[in-house]
Amino acid sequence: MKKSTNRSGRREFLRSTGALAGAAAVGTLAPFGIARAQSAKLKVGLMLPYTGTYAPLGNAITNGFKLAVEERGGKLGGREIEYFVVDDESNPAKAPENTNKLVQRDKVDVLIGTVHSGVAIGMAKIVRETGTLWIDPNAGADEVTGVLCAPNIFRTSFSNWQSTHALGKVLKKEGHKTAVFITHKYAAGEQMKEGFREGFEKEGGKLVKELYLPFPQVEFQALLTEIASIKPDAVVSFFAGGAAAKFLKDYAAAGLKGKIPLYGSGFLTDGVLDAVGSDAEGVETTLHYADGLNTPKDKAFRLAYAKAFKLQPDVYAVQGYDAGQLLAAGLEAVKGDMSRKAEMIKAMETAKIDSPRGQWTLSKAHNPVQDMYLRKVVGKENKVQYVAWKALADPARGCKA
Repeated sequence: MKKSTNRSGRREFLRSTGALAGAAAVGTLAPFGIARAQSAKLKVGLMLPYTGTYAPLGNAITNGFKLAVEERGGKLGGREIEYFVVDDESNPAKAPENTNKLVQRDKVDVLIGTVHSGVAIGMAKIVRETGTLWIDPNAGADEVTGVLCAPNIFRTSFSNWQSTHALGKVLKKEGHKTAVFITHKYAAGEQMKEGFREGFEKEGGKLVKELYLPFPQVEFQALLTEIASIKPDAVVSFFAGGAAAKFLKDYAAAGLKGKIPLYGSGFLTDGVLDAVGSDAEGVETTLHYADGLNTPKDKAFRLAYAKAFKLQPDVYAVQGYDAGQLLAAGLEAVKGDMSRKAEMIKAMETAKIDSPRGQWTLSKAHNPVQDMYLRKVVGKENKVQYVAWKALADPARGCKA
């Protein structure tokens, strides 16, 4: 399918909105019909990984989203929520089929998902064609708010580029001139590598080697041996979930810990510290959330999350929570009437989200403009060290806003 621009997509989206309004005016959706539609439950589709490597991430996002809803009395814009759930298995090949289950079969009003960047790209085509409101609570694929941007597509997490770009400044500050980047060979890994490379080279550093292995393989030994032979000033990596836990353990077991400093996107150490123990101690990462922020909003969120789920929240829970907050901002502006799509989108575009991570807004491409923190593993926490980049905005390359 030929990709439409954001501008043409917006015209088409607003045209369909006008058609709905016209139908209401002529009586097929008379005031009684509108009232009944608003009183009906809001259909929310959750398309997330609930099995496999990324299952803990999917569960945390779900918990965070539901917490945001419960804080509003179980309703958004005055409407109760009905959930429709699909396990996407982090499988890009199944993304169109799984998306259609929610969009075409279940007729959801809004789609929340996903974690895996490859799955998100597969979702995007259907969402753009149908105009379904989509909030991406994790997948950082640059394309989502780049070449695939559209009026009905929002993200409450990060772009892959964003999550590692600030590391260039960090490595320069800490005196490193050369680095190796290691990750899985898929969209997220390659885009995070590019975000780091761009930032590091701007600071005068040199990325001397890129090392990849197929997703979801976790046999790191050969690549760790190669790193030892290269002897860079630093290693930068992106892995998440179970793969991150194993990488951290293997890095230490290979004798590299304490010899070559390890850095990464914050997902390397988020949600895995209980499993990894001391093998992660001292690892530094950049991310839009950290332990020890000690803001009133973050304290309240952490307390509420722990009370509700008997777990400590992580960045994935924050992103799910903010997806709920962003959706609430739109629905409250239109009093739950999703036929007023143009007004709802405008309210979401201009929202200032009071997040546990700190207040953030959206770029024209609907990606968060947010602070990126340097964090350091201290015990079982990713302790904030300082703001590595204030209000970092993704370049949204290819988005025709």
